[in-house]
Amino acid sequence: MSAAPTPLSPAQDPKLTPVAVPAPLKPPAEDRRGRRIWSWIAVLLLVVAGWAIWSYVQSRNREAARASAAASAARTATAFTGTLVSTVRVAGQTAATQFVNITAPAMKGPDANREMILMEVAPAGTWVKKGAMVAKIDAQSILDHIEDLNDTIDTAQADIRKRRAEQSIEFENLLQSLRLAKSDADKARLEYNGSETQTEIQRQLLKLTLDESDAKYKELQSDVAQKKAAQTAEIRILELTLLRHTRHRDRHKNDAKAFSVYASMDGLIVMQQIWRGSEMGQVQQGDRLAPGQPFMKLVNTNFMQVEGNINQAESSQFRVGQPAKITFDAFPGLTFDGKIHSIGALAAAGFRNSYFVRTVPIKVDIIGKDPRLIPDLSASADVLMASADNQTVVPLSAISEDNGKTLVQVQGGEGWQAREVTTGIRNDTQVAIASGVKPGEVVRLND
Repeated sequence: MSAAPTPLSPAQDPKLTPVAVPAPLKPPAEDRRGRRIWSWIAVLLLVVAGWAIWSYVQSRNREAARASAAASAARTATAFTGTLVSTVRVAGQTAATQFVNITAPAMKGPDANREMILMEVAPAGTWVKKGAMVAKIDAQSILDHIEDLNDTIDTAQADIRKRRAEQSIEFENLLQSLRLAKSDADKARLEYNGSETQTEIQRQLLKLTLDESDAKYKELQSDVAQKKAAQTAEIRILELTLLRHTRHRDRHKNDAKAFSVYASMDGLIVMQQIWRGSEMGQVQQGDRLAPGQPFMKLVNTNFMQVEGNINQAESSQFRVGQPAKITFDAFPGLTFDGKIHSIGALAAAGFRNSYFVRTVPIKVDIIGKDPRLIPDLSASADVLMASADNQTVVPLSAISEDNGKTLVQVQGGEGWQAREVTTGIRNDTQVAIASGVKPGEVVRLND
């Protein structure tokens, strides 16, 4: 068995002619750099495209999650059949319909502007009966003045008596002189009448004596009339002076009586606020009062009302006699029935409001009584505007408006369905549905 021949290399085989193999060509350096840049650009574009695709997928997932959460967290309510009541709230304060304002007495005496000191006063918040003394003002200075006037009156009366006695003596003396003058005149007349035997000269002398006596008598007669008139006028002047002092004293007596203040009705004592220094405070014992100054109010808490204001735009909805439900901020569990007592005829601008904001005063009677019911409590009256029974009721937040249509989102088999509905009366939280929604259906509430 022969071995296979070993091939010879070209250098060993003379038959083979060596051929020169050319060296491989290298690309230029600029071409290599350009291809590297384009490679990096392609990689960058792939990375950006991948990031954009990933972000889009993530945003779709988030939107789907939010939609799912919103669908699962949507607030809903079930329509039901019931009674719907529409009310308007009137805020205000309590006040008594039967009350008496008690003021410091307006003195009638000449010194009527003096200040008065409150010596005694009934405690605020106490119930008093008619005729009970509720306040007493210091009247000592007036009482002293009355004593002085009594002395003056006694002196004037004594002066009148004394002067009348003196006038009586004076008038009696004048009458005595008149009687003497009359006797002298009568004597002279008798002598003159019996003078026929006398000479003419003697007769003339007797005539002159008679004329003189008659003139003196007539003069005394006129003096008597004048004296009587003068004495009457003098006594009248003294009597008028006495009357002036008496009336002066009587006015002060009336003032002194008014300084003790008595209740004119059964009621609760409510003290007024006054300035004491630089702050407001209730009237108390020792305060100084001016004549005619109100310092106390006596109220009958069995007849109370709420006094408030309503906007002029809503005033046409209110009528006298409308029922109301009254509550109090201080006593949350205390409620009363009420009815509108009166509505103001004119709108007035509020002190703190703009000039174009007008309100109308309104008073609501409180039906019932309670020991806790006192004046000046903050209260509110929910006045009944309308009421309807057997209504399909949904929350007011389920209603939306679109192109003049009233819509409600109702839950169906494939999600929420928008239905056009017809509404009835409504209040601040609920609305009656006349058509479009049936009781028991679930509606979506608008956020």
